Amino acid sequence: MSERPGPTARVRVRELSGGITRDRRDDLATEEPLEIRLTSLDGARRTVAITMRTPGHDFELAAGFLHAEGLVSAGRIAAIGYCTDEDVPPEARYNTVTVRLRGPIPDLPALERHFLTSSACGVCGSASLDALRDRCRPVPSGAVELTPEVLYGLPDRLRAGQGVFGKTGGLHAAGLFTPEGELLAVREDVGRHNAVDKVTGWAALAGRLPLDRHVLMVSGRASYEIMQKALAAGVPVVCAVSAPSSLAVDVAREFGMTLVGFLRGERCNVYSGHERVRA
Repeated sequence: MSERPGPTARVRVRELSGGITRDRRDDLATEEPLEIRLTSLDGARRTVAITMRTPGHDFELAAGFLHAEGLVSAGRIAAIGYCTDEDVPPEARYNTVTVRLRGPIPDLPALERHFLTSSACGVCGSASLDALRDRCRPVPSGAVELTPEVLYGLPDRLRAGQGVFGKTGGLHAAGLFTPEGELLAVREDVGRHNAVDKVTGWAALAGRLPLDRHVLMVSGRASYEIMQKALAAGVPVVCAVSAPSSLAVDVAREFGMTLVGFLRGERCNVYSGHERVRA
């Protein structure tokens, strides 16, 4: 079997600084494809997604993706491992994850939809609020209350947990916090949605879902797919360093979520669910 890819890759670069030129080594964030396959006890097998990701926490990424898309809950997962099927060449073994289910594989039409959207453009999620209404309920109110001081401290605590970003400067991050601001888990990836899948997958495999007493912090903007994944995990509060999209705000307001954007220094915008932020 080939060597397992790591989260960083080293390359040679020529650095220009003013009138000085020098050759040196530089660390980059690794970007590799990950194929997620499902298998059942009767031998059936399906590929459900192909996504570009940073290697690391691949099993959590698979579990988080399957839960967020409403395909497979953590309780239906019997085992997760790297693929050893004969059709997978040795150099691709660590880029293919097989999720063995306790029951049958979900209906094929749904899998084809997810596979095509994920492999073609990297968008992981349903295309409209209508699809979310069919399978998600509003998050409970009153379980989480935050102070502005806790909010202001989240970006620095998230940044302190980004070990690979410190080497490369090229990764997104998602962190899971308590209402008191304690960082429970942080995951990094070249894709914002992958980072969220990794951290919610960590929670799913640890039996922590739903995350109705937690806060999700992301290093970039808050998009629809991030809100969808947070909602599927039961997260009531999502905070982002940058701006939310209009559809992200729609999701937050529709399902009773608190959405905080432009969280930098001692300022932020609360777009929805301001009752959870104690002024």
